[in-house]
Amino acid sequence: MVGQAFVLGAGLGTRLRPLTDELPKPLVPVFGKPLITFALDHLAAAGVEKFVVNTHHLPQAFEKVFPGRSYLGRKVILLHEPDLLETGGGLKNAQSLLGDKPFFVYSGDVLTDLPLAPLLEEHLRRQNDVTLALRDTGLAREMAFRDGRVIDIGHLHGHPGELDFANVSIWNPSAFDLFSLGEKVSFIPVLGKWIGQGGKIGGVIIEEGEWFNLGSPAQYLDVHAAIAQKNWRPEYLRPNEWPVRVAADAQVDPGAEIRGYSAVGAGCSIGAGAVIDDSILWSGVQISPRTQLKRCIVRAGRAIAGAQTDVIV
Repeated sequence: MVGQAFVLGAGLGTRLRPLTDELPKPLVPVFGKPLITFALDHLAAAGVEKFVVNTHHLPQAFEKVFPGRSYLGRKVILLHEPDLLETGGGLKNAQSLLGDKPFFVYSGDVLTDLPLAPLLEEHLRRQNDVTLALRDTGLAREMAFRDGRVIDIGHLHGHPGELDFANVSIWNPSAFDLFSLGEKVSFIPVLGKWIGQGGKIGGVIIEEGEWFNLGSPAQYLDVHAAIAQKNWRPEYLRPNEWPVRVAADAQVDPGAEIRGYSAVGAGCSIGAGAVIDDSILWSGVQISPRTQLKRCIVRAGRAIAGAQTDVIV
């Protein structure tokens, strides 16, 4: 069993702007639940007892999501990076907290229920240095994979890739030696070079389960639509916990309509005659009577009125 995880939470989420102007991407709500908490639930179900989460953009927002530095009774260590170190530099920065045992590395901005057991089994069976979850995500094909080994990344060694990295992996602590403290570097190209130096980079093709990308505001809406259409709910979540279409404390006038894949956050108020169609309302949103929203995203604490389509407030 792998009992600890490094969860990447320090990205800037530039493609998701303006949503990430006031919330780090890992904390944007998906049907009322902060995105990064899906990763923690997934890992906790696999036996992880300690989470190290790196932060950079709006670190105080993480403090609000993890009061007492815990989640599901498990320890959450928030490791702030004043200067963004990227994935490899962030990993090296967490070395003292992760120690000398294997650990998961999981992107805090990915939403998936791909099975983790095959990844763990392959890592232990093949005694890899690093084992990557591989998938046809439709976004990239940089991973060349043969006979249980990743033999190339990004065509560095002349082998064309056919798979993508699914942003979930298991690492041995020996990999810390690849990076220097304070170095700003992504770990993917470093792993590519390590392959040529004898590093044992394994992989498992995992096409089971769902894997959602929230790369833009449009994709943010698309993910809500897909979840609603598929009635998707990962098994690692507790029963009846999610999705939350309308928060329990939201005040919705009996004459208002909530349609499609809409989500209404905590503390929202929706006036009489309002129609909320395929729109996401974050917490504390105030909707005036007779307002009509179609494919809109309304960020926390905003007020809106009138007829609006395809806008971010």
